[in-house]
Amino acid sequence: MDIAHAPEGTDLSPYLPDEHGLFFIYHFTAEGVRTRDLAQARWTWRSYQITDLHARQEIGAEKAMPSPVREAILAPSHGCHIDYEDGWLYGDLPDLRHDFSEARGLVHFRFAFNDMMLIGARKQPLESVDAVRKAVENGSRKFRSPAELIEAVMGRSLDGMSGELGKLGDMLDGIEDRVVRDAWHNERQALVEARRRLVVIHRQMATLTNLFRHLDHSHRDELPDPINDMAARLSHRAHTLYHDGEQLQARTRLLQDELMAKLTMQSNQLLYVLSVMTAVLLPMTIISGLFGMNVGGLPLVDTPMGFWVVTAVSLVIAAITYLFVRRLGRL
Repeated sequence: MDIAHAPEGTDLSPYLPDEHGLFFIYHFTAEGVRTRDLAQARWTWRSYQITDLHARQEIGAEKAMPSPVREAILAPSHGCHIDYEDGWLYGDLPDLRHDFSEARGLVHFRFAFNDMMLIGARKQPLESVDAVRKAVENGSRKFRSPAELIEAVMGRSLDGMSGELGKLGDMLDGIEDRVVRDAWHNERQALVEARRRLVVIHRQMATLTNLFRHLDHSHRDELPDPINDMAARLSHRAHTLYHDGEQLQARTRLLQDELMAKLTMQSNQLLYVLSVMTAVLLPMTIISGLFGMNVGGLPLVDTPMGFWVVTAVSLVIAAITYLFVRRLGRL
């Protein structure tokens, strides 16, 4: 393909693809420095809009890529995977959306690389890819191989997920403080949202851990040492974040249990008050019902103080009932 060796176009945008569905193309020297001189280029990084028809045609026409790699990067599904085929490491891994996307959350980053080229494909602008792209443009980092760049992208992605876990930990600290102070009445929705976000990140960390383990078990003898080392480092970080997510999930479950216990206690208190009121008012209701019957022979009907006598008797009986119920509550 001619585009694989085309010079970097100054009109390419990292956020809007060109007519080839290409976001950007960077060339690197053997020392890992970005260059515009094709004679000095050791390897190339291209980033495509995977939903663009022209981009899919460009990727599909890449003769250097083995057929299974092309099929995987162009597949319509978005299940996470990572594999190795004929010198190409390729996969579909989770990343965080960029801040200016419609909504933050986890999306997917597809890639395939060998020693000479790295092809990336995505739908939305991604935080980690954009951070690495800026590092390339300002020259703050050198990437001697595609494996180093992919490790940097995944490292930034894991950093982002670690930051999300840190924010969720701070949120749980605040909820826990308010629960301890009995100011928990507005915390149920915040706890549900925190647990939902934790489930998403924790699931992705579990997926990454399993993917790198699969890569190690299936292709340990085939993988070059640099890729083996990269996979081991990323696997260790994903495994660490997986356990961090487990601990935070355990905290959310404990906080939910505590909130449910407090809610149950509050309900029991309300039921106790209602029971006491019912017991206190029951004798008065019976007396008023008896004296309200429109029949002859009712006592105190002709007594001028009859109303006050009945009222006093009702209050005395209510007070005795209240004291009795309180006594039962203490036993």
